[in-house]
Amino acid sequence: MSDQDSSASASQTEGEFEGEMDEEMEEEGDKHEKRSGSPTPSLSSLSSSLRAVIRIKQKYQAMKKRRQELVLGPGALTGAPSRASPKIFTFEGLTPSAFSGLTYSAAQKKKKRKKRRVLFPNGVGRRTVPKQEHSRAKYCLYLLCAIVFLQVYNAIENLDDHVLRYDLEGLEKTLRREVFGQQGAVEGLLSHLKDYLSTYVHNKPLVVSLHGPTGVGKSHLGRLLAGHFRSVVGETLVLQYYVLHHCPQEADAQKCAHDLYALISEMVERAEDEEKIPLFIFDEAEHMHSEILDVLWQLVASKQSNEYLNAIYLFLSNLGHAHITKHMLHNSSSISMGMTASGRHSNLVKELTPILRNTLKKLHPLWTEADVLPLGLLEKGHVMECFLDEMTREGFYPDHTNIERLAGEIEYYSAVGGHEYSQTGCKQVVAKVNLL
Repeated sequence: MSDQDSSASASQTEGEFEGEMDEEMEEEGDKHEKRSGSPTPSLSSLSSSLRAVIRIKQKYQAMKKRRQELVLGPGALTGAPSRASPKIFTFEGLTPSAFSGLTYSAAQKKKKRKKRRVLFPNGVGRRTVPKQEHSRAKYCLYLLCAIVFLQVYNAIENLDDHVLRYDLEGLEKTLRREVFGQQGAVEGLLSHLKDYLSTYVHNKPLVVSLHGPTGVGKSHLGRLLAGHFRSVVGETLVLQYYVLHHCPQEADAQKCAHDLYALISEMVERAEDEEKIPLFIFDEAEHMHSEILDVLWQLVASKQSNEYLNAIYLFLSNLGHAHITKHMLHNSSSISMGMTASGRHSNLVKELTPILRNTLKKLHPLWTEADVLPLGLLEKGHVMECFLDEMTREGFYPDHTNIERLAGEIEYYSAVGGHEYSQTGCKQVVAKVNLL
C-alpha cells in the first residue's frame, strides 16, 4: 500500500471514529437527560451523572487508543514509535477511488451532523406559537364605515323631513277622496311630486301637463293642489293663472308675458330665501298666447340660476282631447272589467303619450319639456259620485233615486264594451244641483 493510500484510509478511519464517538456521547447524553428529568437533582442523580461522565471518558480513551493502533500499525505498541521524515503532500498518487472515499466520508459526516437533535432545557416546549399582531388600520376602517353609515342615515332622514314638510300623504288622501274616476292619473301625479320633493337641489324644474276632455276634473284637481300647497308653503308661493281672466285680450299678450315673468321671478326668489318650492298652475292652457308660452319656455328650458330650477309648473288643458276620446271609445271592449284603475291608466298613458307628444310639439316647443298625463273619460258611476258629493256639500238629502234621475239627464256616448262614458263629464253637475 502506498503512502497516499494509507493517509487516505487513515483520514477516513478518523472520520468514522469521530462519528462513532459523537453518537456514543449523544446516546449517553440522552440517557443522562432521561434519568435527570426532575427539576431538583438529588444525590443519586449526581452520582449517576458522575458515573456517566467516567464511562464516557473511558470509552473515549479506548476509542482513541484503537484509532492509534489502526493508524500506526500492529507493531507500534511493542516498540518505540519510529520517527519518519516529513512527507510533502501532493495529488500525484491519489486515485479516483480515494477521492470518492473522501467525498463519501465527508457527506456521511455532514449527514450525521444534520441529524443531531437540538436538546432543549427541561420545562421548555420545543415549539413557540408566534404572537399574532393586530393591525391598527382595522380600527380606522371600522371608524370610516361608521361615519359613512351615519352620513347616509342622516341624508335619508333629511329627505324624509323634506317630504313631510309638504304633507304628501294628506294630499294623496284628499285627491283620492275628491277626484272621481281619475285614480290612475292621481297616482302618476303623486309619483312625480314625491320624486321631485324628496330633495331641494334639482337640475331642472318639474313640469307636468294634464290633458283630458271637458268635465273630467282638470280644474278641480288644480284647485285641490293649490289649496293644499297654500296651507304648507304659504299663499305667496302659489300662483293660479287663468289666461281668460288675467290676459283676455290678445293685444295685451306682450305686456302679460312681461308681467308674468316678473311675478314668477319674484316668487322664486322669495322661495329661495325660505328654502321652499313654489307651485305655478296654468289652467286653460289651450288659450295661452304664444308670447306667454315663449316666456314660460324660457323659464323652463334655459339653464338659469338655482332658484329657477326649484319650481313646479302644472299645465291643465284639453289639448289632444279628441285623441283621448277616440282611443277610449275604440278600445273599451278590450279593457277588462276586473282591471284596476291604475292598470287602465297605465295602458292609457303607454298608448296615448307618443300620440299626444307628436300633437303638442307642433303647437309649441314648451310641451317637449313637460311630462304628459292623460285623463280619461268618466263613466256614469263616476257622474253619480259627483252628484252625491255636490248634494252633500249643498245640504241636500242624498237620495239614491234622485241622484240616479239627475245622472240620467246627462248626455252619454253609445255604450261599448259595458262602459257608458259621459260626453260632458261632471261639468253640468253643479248647475243641476243648484236647480233643486
